[in-house]
Amino acid sequence: MLLESKNAIIYGASGSIGSAVAHTFSTEGARVFLAGRNLAGLEAVAEKIRAAGGKAEAAVVDALDDAAVQAHVEGVAETAGSVDVSFNAISLPQTRIQGTSLADLSPDDFDLPMTTYPKANFLTARAAGRRMTAQGAGVILTITASPSRTAVPLMGGMAPAWAAVESLSRGLAAELGPHGVRVVCLNAAGMPETPQLIEVYGLHADAYGISREAFHQRMADRTLRKRLPTVAEIADVAAFVASDRSGAMTGAIANLSGGMIAD
Repeated sequence: MLLESKNAIIYGASGSIGSAVAHTFSTEGARVFLAGRNLAGLEAVAEKIRAAGGKAEAAVVDALDDAAVQAHVEGVAETAGSVDVSFNAISLPQTRIQGTSLADLSPDDFDLPMTTYPKANFLTARAAGRRMTAQGAGVILTITASPSRTAVPLMGGMAPAWAAVESLSRGLAAELGPHGVRVVCLNAAGMPETPQLIEVYGLHADAYGISREAFHQRMADRTLRKRLPTVAEIADVAAFVASDRSGAMTGAIANLSGGMIAD
């Protein structure tokens, strides 16, 4: 198994992407520590993982609370013996963030993703990086979306926030690499089966005066395969990148856009 005997912390683990990655990590042998603000949702994910024979523990952790993040990482290290993987999959509701032109966006609505995604990734990566540096090994994963590297209208502060997370990931990789710690960012096109993308596609469809289905097709047509990635595909790549088989990969933005971005 790719992640046998690894201990992985997943933030935003009750969400579509976080929960899928948690299940895949567990299937690949990891003990998963589910973190987020919705305990009932986290426990539901943990129960499914345990029912499938995996090891999962849930804890309420606000990824924007420095002290809470630090305490949780140290608690995991004490309980499990190490922190081998950290993956931040937190997200925000997108109403009032996407679907409005920048010229019409309020400063507060622009600012919300800018002060949430980069800060949360900084805090969780910093806490993990300190522990992993002491261990001499570890993998930190972040996730962004294709508008960080393309010119897409009506994204509000999301595209700049994702671009900041990618820049942060590269900087962390440069500083932590000499200590045996890898940092990789997953850049994915939208996964339309997730509740968030259903919301987002509705916002953009309304702005263009078309149906959600028509906007979905518009996005799929921008990929080289004419279809958008699935959550399962993202989770599979996350497990591979977190594994020792990807030991040569760090400071990288893994392109999971289906060819929407051609590197």
